[in-house]
Order: sequence, then C-alpha cells, then structure tokens
Amino acid sequence: MSRIVMRFTGVGGQGVLLAGEIFAAAKIKAGGYGVKTATYTSQVRGGPTVVDIQLDDKEIFYPYAIDGEVDFMLSVAEASYKLFKNGVREGGTIVVEPNLVHPTEEDRKKWNIVEIPIITIAKEEVGNVITQSVVALAIANTFTNALDEQILIDTMLSKVPKKVHELNLKAYELGKKYALEAMEKASA
Repeated sequence: MSRIVMRFTGVGGQGVLLAGEIFAAAKIKAGGYGVKTATYTSQVRGGPTVVDIQLDDKEIFYPYAIDGEVDFMLSVAEASYKLFKNGVREGGTIVVEPNLVHPTEEDRKKWNIVEIPIITIAKEEVGNVITQSVVALAIANTFTNALDEQILIDTMLSKVPKKVHELNLKAYELGKKYALEAMEKASA
C-alpha cells in the first residue's frame, strides 16, 4: 500500500475523532505507520473539527496533512466542510451527509462528491446515532481500501464497550453496503 491521507470533518461531539483513532491504531496493528491529528475550533462541542489520518508503510515524519494531498474526506457538518474541503486534492473523493452538507456546483466539478446519509443510517437503521463514527469508518475504508477489513473491525471493537459490539458491527456492515452502492452507482 502506498500512502493514504484521509480527513474526517464534523462538529465536536460527532465522533470523528474516534474514527481517526481507529484507523491509525489499525494501521499500526497491521505493521505500518498511522498518525491522526485533530484540530478543534475554539468551542469544542458543537464547533468545527477536523481529523487528518495518514496511513503509510513508511515512517511518517510530519503529522499534519498538507493542503492538496488529502485523498479522501468525509464530512457531516456544513461549517467544517467549508473550512476544510480545500485540503482535498483535485479529483479526490468527498463523502458528505446530504442532509447537513451542501456542496456547490464548483465543488462537484473539482471533486468526486458522494452523498451518503451517514447520520440517518446510524439513527434509523442501526438504531443509535452514536454509531455514526463506525458507519463513517466503514464508508472510508470501502472507498479507499486502506486497511484489511478484519484488522479494522477488530481494532474498532477493541475501542468500544463490549455491550455495543453487535450494534457497531451492524453499523460497519451498513456503512460498507451504502459505500458499495454509491460506488456501483457512480461507475454505472
């Protein structure tokens, strides 16, 4: 695998940090290097947040993603989408929560914009909005093929309480299903 740079954006309290932490830990578990760097705005809960995740087989010397080198971004909040989208390389993929994030026509020309209702899936299909970070995790890994799925799932399960393992496995499967459907639709 070559280097993959991902970015998750949202607002404080949405769980984007957990998804980044799981990716970095899973890459290390798989025998590579993983770094997650989180940035908050002044107000933590409710303020725009961004998590940059770098995964590589070689050592990572600089922890921050450089603008224009992000391959994949996932955003569940309009304010953070607007603040952090320009770090994504031209032609890169940006998955957005369509009920909350509204890309412009220029955005759609510059990037591969994919709409997946992440929060709705977590809330209505999984039955717990907290699982949105795991839905996002599955979507990101399905699009980027960054990590061996079983290592990622095992790492995710090690980071959540045992009593919610089944719920999180369901969230992962649904995230993967929606990502595969979106990819299939795009290639049709």
